[in-house]
Amino acid sequence: MGSLAKKVCVVTGAGRGIGRAIAARAASAGGVVVVADIDRAAADEMAEALGGDATGAHVDVASRESVDALVGGVVDRFGRIDVLVNNAGWDKAGPFVDSDPADWDRIIRINLYGVLHTSRAVLPLMAEQGHGSVVNIASDAGRVGSSGEAVYSATKGGIIAFTKTTARELARSGVRVNCVCPGPTDTDLLASFAGEKLRNALVKAIPLGRVGDPADVANAVVFLAGDEAGFVTGQTLSVSGGLTMV
Repeated sequence: MGSLAKKVCVVTGAGRGIGRAIAARAASAGGVVVVADIDRAAADEMAEALGGDATGAHVDVASRESVDALVGGVVDRFGRIDVLVNNAGWDKAGPFVDSDPADWDRIIRINLYGVLHTSRAVLPLMAEQGHGSVVNIASDAGRVGSSGEAVYSATKGGIIAFTKTTARELARSGVRVNCVCPGPTDTDLLASFAGEKLRNALVKAIPLGRVGDPADVANAVVFLAGDEAGFVTGQTLSVSGGLTMV
């Protein structure tokens, strides 16, 4: 049996990229995975690929109503939520002084409010159950900053602080909350603003000599979500190949 055996795991933004890798790793660890994504077709395709009890679901994490509908549907079907992975996120890179406030709003609504919405819906359920594990996906940009990603970095820093606070508030209820901070990872998001020159520069800067693979992040998430990390809460784990050591 895997470390998430029979645990009901909701993963947001799981239709592609890091979220897709997390969903796959959670399923391989025995979890019953709800693949939640704003792209319902991608979510359903991934759930079908996982097989078993995996199911696809639509969610727009920027909408509290959409999140509440997702959580209600999961509870109606499975009776509980054991693991929540807040992975959904978005960014638009560029110098802050040239940025569009409309983009600020979208980044904040998805990255930060998305985590607030899902946490507000799920944490009371976990507290009532007397158990549960939340893993929030932030970024090393939220720990050390990242040029061209000022607002994104701000939201990810907020997620790190929010993780610590909710971990303190929910610990006596048997609920753990932790945070994973990926460094540069081989996803469509990285490809959208990192050309070959920047990618090569990142590889040279990373002590382990490569950018991350989504599976690297997924392995860390599943560890923190599972019972092996039963005495770990309020922590921030960097998965960056040694790029940041703070």
